[in-house]
Amino acid sequence: MSRIGKKPIAIPKGVTIDISKDNVITVKGPKGTLKQEVDVDIEIGIENEELVVKSPTNQKRHKSLHGLYRALIANMVEGVTNGYERRLELVGVGFKASNTGQVLELSLGYSHSIYMGIPSEIKVSTETLKGKAPTIILQGIDKQLIGQVAAKIKSLRPPEPYKGKGVKFENEAIRRKAGKSAGGKK
Repeated sequence: MSRIGKKPIAIPKGVTIDISKDNVITVKGPKGTLKQEVDVDIEIGIENEELVVKSPTNQKRHKSLHGLYRALIANMVEGVTNGYERRLELVGVGFKASNTGQVLELSLGYSHSIYMGIPSEIKVSTETLKGKAPTIILQGIDKQLIGQVAAKIKSLRPPEPYKGKGVKFENEAIRRKAGKSAGGKK
């Protein structure tokens, strides 16, 4: 059995969970509604104000799906109650970020600006404070979608190991390398 899958999910006040006959789970909360299709083998039930995910057998496939769907449903419950936020920093001279509605404009040291459309489910904002790197803030209820959009933005200019320039997550530590001068002469 999956250790994560065994843990019941507490259902907070104001959150309703509907399980349809075709194994689609719908979680409604104060921040919105999320849906997830669940594998037909996995059993989901509500017992004493907690959601329980059960695996039918100890097959490897069932064990992995057990933990997966429990984690996905827990993320949905967390998302509709508190929401998720991801912050990205732009480290580099002349790197800028601004947004107009759901369109993000990035200047990342290329000869042109990059315009990126952000899905309507995510609220995007940018802030530029004096003495700090420009920051992109992504907020929403779907953890997977926020992570995917953040990874796409980061892939436009990943941080490089010599000077640390690029787009990075707020508390990400970049492993730095020594340059050519550190090698020494022969």
